[in-house]
Amino acid sequence: MRYNRTIDFIKGLYLDKSFIPLHEPKFIGNEKKYVIDAIDSTYVSSVGEYVNKFESMMAEYIGCKYAIAVVNGTAALHMSLLLAGVEPGDLVITQALTFVATANAIKYAGADPLFLDVDLDTLGLSPVAFRKFSKEIDLVNGVAIHKKSGRRIKACLPMHTFGFPCKIDILADICKELNIALIEDAAEAIGSEYMNQKCGSFGLLGTFSFNGNKTITCGGGGIIVTNDDELGPLAKHLTTQAKIPHKWFFNHDYIGYNYRCPNLNAAMACAQLEVLERFIQNKRETAEIYEQHFIESEIEFLKEPVKSKSNYWLNSILLPDLNERDRFLEETNSAGVMTRPIWTLLNKLPMFSACEAGELNTSLAIESRLVNIPSSVRI
Repeated sequence: MRYNRTIDFIKGLYLDKSFIPLHEPKFIGNEKKYVIDAIDSTYVSSVGEYVNKFESMMAEYIGCKYAIAVVNGTAALHMSLLLAGVEPGDLVITQALTFVATANAIKYAGADPLFLDVDLDTLGLSPVAFRKFSKEIDLVNGVAIHKKSGRRIKACLPMHTFGFPCKIDILADICKELNIALIEDAAEAIGSEYMNQKCGSFGLLGTFSFNGNKTITCGGGGIIVTNDDELGPLAKHLTTQAKIPHKWFFNHDYIGYNYRCPNLNAAMACAQLEVLERFIQNKRETAEIYEQHFIESEIEFLKEPVKSKSNYWLNSILLPDLNERDRFLEETNSAGVMTRPIWTLLNKLPMFSACEAGELNTSLAIESRLVNIPSSVRI
């Protein structure tokens, strides 16, 4: 087989397991201890000390005033869009090359995604594409209006793809000029940094995921982070069914959401956060090993962008073309080495095919060539 050398290399890297997953969770710390403690407390749902601890640990780690624990990353995105004032009929700028949850959350809010291109070096929303598209926007009484459709553009939702920070500072400047709320989809980028600042902390709001395949996990779970003194407390209130605190009366003042993270999940999250930096260091070492393996190859290993420190959640390679990509996928998966192509561009999916989209030349090129390779922590 053409890719035997790389298959053997990955099997050696992961100790010749019969099946090597793309990214499996690792539990090496206090996970069982904290979960049992949460069970013994009888507070297993959305009220409990581990929820509070999880939030305080995340706020300190990311460097934000507020962190609100929710059931998953998609709920974090949905709530953040609502907090930013996105309403039915609005448009939200995002990238076509992203996981479907990014656009799904926009639809949950009654808005439509407007897809722009990405940069090859970051795999994230391109400031050049955004700047070019800004010529199609009018500012009317401080409101960004899409000239073609007459619809309001309320938010911009870039993603830090596979843990690579996008050029979030430039995107933030453009959003400020256009009075568009910036929300970071940092689901895959916990611990990643851009210009020595944690991903998720640049925008009005940032979101994270703790799904089972992420760098750290609590089975599900998500986090919203913000420095906004109004939105932080409001996020906690709305995700707790908007219940007005009282010892016994059930009164509510908004449409609320049952989005709060259960204490059991938060207990596991606290334990995983304690070993996060160890995991990131291990994953960065793995990335260096991969880089050396592919250095003399026709396969290009994607390195972290400039000004960035990536958590290398999923290591990624570029094959020469679509045929070689598919051959690589077939050979590796048949040999028990799990590899996956990047997502289908969202504007190609039937539920998003009618959405506005700019030129997506870079996104299309990446879609046809990129493959994720095994990236689990090797501890």
